[in-house]
Amino acid sequence: MKDIIGVIGLGYVGLPLAVAFSKKYNIIGYDKNSSRVEELNSFKDSTGEVSSLKLKKAINSNRLNLITTPKIKKLHNASIFIVTVPTPIDHNKNPDLKPLIKASETIGKYISKNNLVIFESTVYPGTTEEVCVPVIERFSKLKFNEEFFVGYSPERINPGDKKRTIDKIIKITSGSNEKTAIRVDNLYKEIIKAGTYLAPSIKIAEAAKVIENSQRDINIAFMNELSKIFNLLNIDTKEVLKAASTKWNFLDFQPGLVGGHCIGVDPYYLAYKSMNVGYKPEIILSGRTINDSMPIFIYNQINKLLKQKKINKTSLKILILGFTFK
Repeated sequence: MKDIIGVIGLGYVGLPLAVAFSKKYNIIGYDKNSSRVEELNSFKDSTGEVSSLKLKKAINSNRLNLITTPKIKKLHNASIFIVTVPTPIDHNKNPDLKPLIKASETIGKYISKNNLVIFESTVYPGTTEEVCVPVIERFSKLKFNEEFFVGYSPERINPGDKKRTIDKIIKITSGSNEKTAIRVDNLYKEIIKAGTYLAPSIKIAEAAKVIENSQRDINIAFMNELSKIFNLLNIDTKEVLKAASTKWNFLDFQPGLVGGHCIGVDPYYLAYKSMNVGYKPEIILSGRTINDSMPIFIYNQINKLLKQKKINKTSLKILILGFTFK
């Protein structure tokens, strides 16, 4: 009998994944937000990641299909669980693992012997095995790597990108033992045209994901710091970068705001784990400080220009494009 996959979390990561797998498997898509489920069952996706046509095809398929539900009990029929819940930070900029822990509790209640759990949420190295697994064990009374198995395959979706869709991005995979790792890798190979990369361990896969966005954050921070320096020197930053980019190995990053679900959050996960083992990261946190300072810097630059041009702020209307992410 073919596995039924339960996808927990139907946001901009979980939904495209559920739709992709629905071409090969029966899918139970669970989301605690009933209005989100209602929207999807009306063939609408407010995240803009999946078209109405694709949703309709996935949900109304005669052969394999996608069931979206806010009812946890529906997950009872699943034998593979994929977790795609958010991993935000709290007001102190520490990892907020509550959604992940809650998902692990849910799985623990409905998991059966020999079932597989795959986490896709971005975390610091060690989270899957040190935080999530003990929760599943506690709620299921099953033994890890004997009665249930775990994989980690970090999401790499670029929201709004219609060219680099889920099947066109290489997928990192990993498992709690060799047999599980191969099983996870083979599972994703069924839907990922770009191919997969089997990492040696779950921790390596977790670390690889968290540094992807941390690296991008640091590169943007460097450009933002340059823009502040060149502003004081009365030099056009864009022209400087244009000239420098004529060298073959110059990295083409631009100054600007950093926002969204990942880039402004993931570095704090790595920094948190780093400080827990006794090392205070300097570059990672400096990058965050610089990028967090950019809204004030831009605000001050606008104010300066308004004064120079003698424009009354009260009569001014400002259009911000990309507001929800940045």
